[in-house]
Amino acid sequence: MFNKLLLLPVKGLVTILPFAITIYFLVWLVSTTEALLSPFIPAEYYFPGLGVVTVIIALSVIGILINAYLFNWVISLGERIFARLPVIKTLFGAVKDAVELFEVKKGEETKKAVAVDMDNGIKLIGFMTNDKVANKLFPGEDKVAVYLPMSYQIGGYTLYLSRDKITPLDIDVETAMRIAVTGGNSIEKE
Repeated sequence: MFNKLLLLPVKGLVTILPFAITIYFLVWLVSTTEALLSPFIPAEYYFPGLGVVTVIIALSVIGILINAYLFNWVISLGERIFARLPVIKTLFGAVKDAVELFEVKKGEETKKAVAVDMDNGIKLIGFMTNDKVANKLFPGEDKVAVYLPMSYQIGGYTLYLSRDKITPLDIDVETAMRIAVTGGNSIEKE
């Protein structure tokens, strides 16, 4: 009985913690954005939330400009510069690769959720990433690159597997990543 009473606060913490961390992150993001942009906005035009609105508009303009040749050239130049700086290239490359994992373009065969068939009937959730790398590393072997994330950790493994070892899954990349990273705990029981 006493153990059950001690578990009640833990259950409450586990229930409320995801909400608290998400709300804290959103409040931090909004307040930081406001604090950074408010010195550049005259006081007579400022209202709470203007910083967030400004950032959303700026990101939308960047999204439109990315199709322009000159803007695309500037972005490519920035990527090349970051790729040459010793510590920054590692961080920038990792963040860029992680973002590109979720950026599935129409008609792309890569970047889809797959099940990797292991021995003894074991299956792992992975993500096909890039056929070109596998073909370059293993020419003529018809291998594909599959990223296998680790549950609850930042990291994972990239395996180069024969196509017969993978089975495409009928779920989107975001859902598959959530299942893989949380060990399946994020999916509601049906």
